[in-house]
Amino acid sequence: MKTFMRTLKHAGLILVGAFLWVALSLVPADAARLKDLAEVEGVRGNQLFGYGVVVGLNGTGDGKSVQFTTKSLSNMIEKLGIRVNPEDIKVKNVAAVMVTATLPAFTRPGMRLDVTAASLGDAKSLMGGTLIFTPLKGADGNVYAVAQGAVVVGGFSVSQGGDTTFQNHPTVGQIADGAVVERAIPFDLFQSRRVRVVLRQPDFTTVTRVATKINMELGRPLAAAVDSASIEFPLVDDLLRDPIGLMARLEQLEVEQDVVARVVVNEKTGTVVMGENVTVGRVALAHGNLNITIRTELDVSQPAPFSEQGRTVGVENVDINVGEEVKKLSMIGGNVTLKEVVKGLNSLGATPRDLISIFTAMKKSGALSAELVIM
Repeated sequence: MKTFMRTLKHAGLILVGAFLWVALSLVPADAARLKDLAEVEGVRGNQLFGYGVVVGLNGTGDGKSVQFTTKSLSNMIEKLGIRVNPEDIKVKNVAAVMVTATLPAFTRPGMRLDVTAASLGDAKSLMGGTLIFTPLKGADGNVYAVAQGAVVVGGFSVSQGGDTTFQNHPTVGQIADGAVVERAIPFDLFQSRRVRVVLRQPDFTTVTRVATKINMELGRPLAAAVDSASIEFPLVDDLLRDPIGLMARLEQLEVEQDVVARVVVNEKTGTVVMGENVTVGRVALAHGNLNITIRTELDVSQPAPFSEQGRTVGVENVDINVGEEVKKLSMIGGNVTLKEVVKGLNSLGATPRDLISIFTAMKKSGALSAELVIM
């Protein structure tokens, strides 16, 4: 009996392993979750901004030439019951700043936000400063949050005797949880009883696959692609009972993303990035470098001995050498993989900066079957 149970248990483990292998094989190797490829239309953040004053600086605030800082300080003090002429204020410990924050979707009153304070005047640093009560408004002019707190700067600036040393940007600082939400933006995601999913990178092939996956999850053909970037489906019958749970299930759907063949080159840094679908037609390629060297030597020309009208003058001797690297034609491309294309280009001794010129020439000749993006 024990032997039979042990055999049955072993057979069960084999069946479970086979089932997992089949299930994993059905998921594409380069598949991604729907939540990583798309967003639900309407679920987005809103930008907030406000004008504020940072106090407590150690002599690194705005100078007297920045008039709006002194006027802001005068108005703030006047609200506290003290009237001061702005022209009499000469404080270097205060700086005017622009305060920005992002109000995420579904944020409720009482929640906190991170804010950024950036100098508006000629302040040298915001290190050690404190932002005073600053209302943050939206595009409609309404106040949605209030910011206040100590400014944290990821840098420094030191000046002494005409010498200055600084690191990063000391005139921009962060305030973690520095704003309190006072008003929520009214929004009902499921009011229209329709949901639209929008891809971050529009593509007809990908959007068709997403619509198919959603219909498989819903168990009925409700989802349809509206264009290359969006899929729409109605909330009917049982889907209205738990729309939040439905969206949570849809976010976990595995979808194989189809990307455009693209070569991205950054001429400033010499970086070259190629996509997997990049193909190169069969071409003959020779790439050589042209080297030009200019060398200048300074010499002195003196007159002959006992010369009456001669004088000593400086002379520049310029030597120009031009050399061209000799390269033979090499065959690359054809029906090969990206790895073989890279191997063929490396065999030519091409550097990343050489590849920029090579890919540009390939695109002009029609051999490069990909989109060339130069940053």
